[in-house]
Amino acid sequence: MPPVHTGAPVTTGASTPSSPAAPEAHAPGRPGYRRMSLALFAAGLATFALLYSTQALLPAISDGFGVTAGQASWTVSAATGALALFVLPLSALSERFGRTRMMTVSMLVAVGVGLLVPFAPNLEWLVVLRAVQGAAIAGIPASAMAYLAEEVKPKALVGAIGLFVAGNSIGGMSGRLVTGWAAQAWGWRGGLLAVGVMALACAVAFLVLLPRARFFRPASLNPRAVGRTVAGHLRDPLLLRLYGIGALFMTVFGAVYTVIGYRLVDEPFSLGQGVIGSVFLIYLVGTVSSAAAGQLVARAGRRGALYLAVTTTALGLLLSLADSLAAILAGLVLITAGFFAGHAVASAAVSRTAASGRAQASALYQSAYYLGSSAGGTLGALAYHSAGWAATVGIALLAVLGVVSITLYGSHAARAERRHGSLAAAR
Repeated sequence: MPPVHTGAPVTTGASTPSSPAAPEAHAPGRPGYRRMSLALFAAGLATFALLYSTQALLPAISDGFGVTAGQASWTVSAATGALALFVLPLSALSERFGRTRMMTVSMLVAVGVGLLVPFAPNLEWLVVLRAVQGAAIAGIPASAMAYLAEEVKPKALVGAIGLFVAGNSIGGMSGRLVTGWAAQAWGWRGGLLAVGVMALACAVAFLVLLPRARFFRPASLNPRAVGRTVAGHLRDPLLLRLYGIGALFMTVFGAVYTVIGYRLVDEPFSLGQGVIGSVFLIYLVGTVSSAAAGQLVARAGRRGALYLAVTTTALGLLLSLADSLAAILAGLVLITAGFFAGHAVASAAVSRTAASGRAQASALYQSAYYLGSSAGGTLGALAYHSAGWAATVGIALLAVLGVVSITLYGSHAARAERRHGSLAAAR
């Protein structure tokens, strides 16, 4: 039986009275764009709220199970690591069964597991459930990026992806805020249950609002074809640089936000769980910086925007070394702004660079991104456990240096390519 097309094909030319008008891509001000933006904002919110639901609760989980910071950090790293492993195969399934179907199934499974996570009897079961949840979430980000690349006008793509990333930042903030205050009242299990209920509400909004795909064309599940597509992406120097940038940015973010709760609960700050959760209101800065990424690229170019993002992140890391709560919070503001701006720029560049196999291109970016998160969370926690916050900052600064090196190399390669093109034209 031939595959069923879930979206209308793209047509050109004027419509005739006997045929319906060709569908138009979504753009600001057009019908459907607002619904699409709100639906994917809700998806991004639920994704980050669930994915990092244990991060603000790590000190309480450590106390509850009698484990170290490094052991408790696996409740975050297992989820992000599973996401990194499953995002590519699930993106391949989305090429056959559709972006909207993949996002819907992934959302429902992730929310269902999220409602079971609070009842884990021990750390081992908690880690296993979190890994399953991360694998389910893997179907959302790459499919969402591919959906936007297909359904949104190219000039509006960076802004649309920025709104999706803004949903991630709101989810990260609200999830930690909810878990923090709920945990202070009902313990860490109550905090996890509260974020599960919040994600359920987001899933309902997503299902109600998301417009159907109009430009998706299903492809057959051919492992060799998928392998060729992936190999082609991995041979693309620009895509490889973007994957490295995403991984290193997320290494910084994973290290900082996995460990910050331990630093603030320890002396000399001794903050309560609810107050620590409130620190994640700083994620609102990421909402602004990611949504403004399109304007930043228009003014400074992609590499200029990345240089600004890494500079801001590095300044924030250095500022956070001070033994002052005000300095730490200011440092987190800069780190968050720089990270979300850099992530929005890099992820949008991946979608625009891949002329075909966009789901696989986005999936590879997401794999690198979340492997960076997993590595950053684990290494950051181990560094803090052995040598304190300065060691965690040292790991993050090494990752920042990596982003700078890749971006500088990209600038050099672009100049060399332009010179080569000029010489060839002169001949």
